[in-house]
Amino acid sequence: LNKTVYVLFLLFQILGAVILGFGIWILADKTSFIAVLQMSSPSLKTGAYILIGVGALTMLMGFLGCLGAVNEIRCLLGLYFSCLMIILLAQIAAALVIYFRKETLKAELSNIVMKLIKDYDPADEDQRNLQDAWDYVQTQIACCGWTGAEEWENNEIIRNKSNTEYPCSCSNRSKDLVEGRGFCSLEDPVNGTATYADWPVHEQGCMDGVEQWLKDNLGIILGVCTGVAVIELLGMILSISLCKNIHSEDYTKVPKS
Repeated sequence: LNKTVYVLFLLFQILGAVILGFGIWILADKTSFIAVLQMSSPSLKTGAYILIGVGALTMLMGFLGCLGAVNEIRCLLGLYFSCLMIILLAQIAAALVIYFRKETLKAELSNIVMKLIKDYDPADEDQRNLQDAWDYVQTQIACCGWTGAEEWENNEIIRNKSNTEYPCSCSNRSKDLVEGRGFCSLEDPVNGTATYADWPVHEQGCMDGVEQWLKDNLGIILGVCTGVAVIELLGMILSISLCKNIHSEDYTKVPKS
């Protein structure tokens, strides 16, 4: 058995660990846009658990595949091939679902953020982690709201104060960002009810920033997905080849009459 076999099976251990770690990161992350999604959307949390399961299964299959190759156990190699094929087909299915339902997912994401903005209340400790995650997103991307700052006018607290307050994490003034959460007050008095145009906040909505991040990193994302698929295909081809070799060797060991 040449070194290529060991290297390939080692890659599956690493691949499984990466997938497992990514799933755990989604569940554990409390300060990024991922946190907003996983705390608001049950589907993303379910997806994280699926990633953890796939990662653990990939690592187990890598171990069983290596064991089957070293000890020439055909059933283990067959099991390894079957599991790899199921994982690969599941990844293709997930990619197709995301591609064909991207508009639906985008609308669901918009509804999640809109509800978060409307119900945002710094005094609500139960939603503290979710609100802090959204504040972090607005600060890091330098954006305000999902499509624009006007969405914050729907917030009940801001509306009750005649729009004389605005989210600190949206501010384009460094002194407001020191607090980084909650609401800041307008320094200059406004006759009547203020509007978002009176706030010293960023004009860009966070949707544009998130989409730009995806575009900037699309090559990396596609590259990683393609690399994973290639490794899985190589593992399937290798396991079939080893099965055939074991089968051939079995015939050579049959004593001639």
